Amino acid sequence: MLRPGSAISAQQPTAAERVRTLVESNASASLTIPGSELDEPGLSTPESRVVAASGDVLLLIPARSPAARAAVHAQGDDVTAVMEMTDVAPVSVPHRIRGRGWVAGWLTTVPGPERADGAALLARRHPSGPLPGPDWTLLRLEVGEAYTDDLWGAAQVEPDEFAAASADPLSRHEAELLQHLASSHETQLRSLCVLLADRGNSCGAWRQVVPLGLDRFGLRVRFCAGEHCFDARFEFPEPVRDVTELRRAMRHLFEAAAVEE
Repeated sequence: MLRPGSAISAQQPTAAERVRTLVESNASASLTIPGSELDEPGLSTPESRVVAASGDVLLLIPARSPAARAAVHAQGDDVTAVMEMTDVAPVSVPHRIRGRGWVAGWLTTVPGPERADGAALLARRHPSGPLPGPDWTLLRLEVGEAYTDDLWGAAQVEPDEFAAASADPLSRHEAELLQHLASSHETQLRSLCVLLADRGNSCGAWRQVVPLGLDRFGLRVRFCAGEHCFDARFEFPEPVRDVTELRRAMRHLFEAAAVEE
C-alpha cells in the first residue's frame, strides 16, 4: 500500500469511522478462527455483513464454512474470531490497495428470538442478497478490538468507539462516484493541481491523475508521472451529507481551480 505525500488534514474521518465504513462497505473480507485447523481459504468469506445498533457485526456465512460450523458446535459459547478486510480502489491506479482493517472479537450464532431482526437488518442493507436458511448461517461478531491501517495512518479502535461511530454517508456510492469522475472529469481533476501549495511541476507533467478516495470531508487524488506518485487531499468547504451536497462541493472545487488557472 502506497502512502505517498499524504498530509494530515484538518478535517478527516476518525479511525473508528474509517473502520466502521470499511465494515459496512463492499470491501472484500475473510473470517478466520485463530488456532483452528478447520480454516479453509475462501469458505469463511461473509456473503454480507451489517452493524447492529449494539455495535455487533452480523455476518451471513455459508453454512458449511469452518466459521459457521465452529460457532454452531460451540452452542452459544464464545469462539474467538478475526475478520480482515481489504480496501481496493475502484478505479485503475498504481498501488490500488487503499488500506486494511481488522475486527477481532467473539463469534456466536444469533439466537432464534433475534434472528428475524438480524435478517431484516441484512435485507435492508443488502436487498438482493440471500437470507439465513439451510445454506446460510447468521453469526454475530461481538467486537473486542478493531484496527485500521490505511491512507490516513494506522490506529487501534476500542469497541465503544466502534459502536458509537457511523459509516461515511458517501461510502455506498463511492465506487460509482469515483468511476464517474475518472471517466468523465479528467480535465477538471487535472486542473486541481493549481490549488496545491507546491506548484513545482506543471499540471501537464502528470501523466495520470486519478480520483482515489472520497468521503464527506473531501476528495483524494493521486498524481503520477512515471514511477513517481503522490496523493493530494482537496477538502470541501464543509462536510457533505449526501450526493446532492457532494455535487455542490465538487463544483466549488472545480470553480476554485478555474479561478487560479
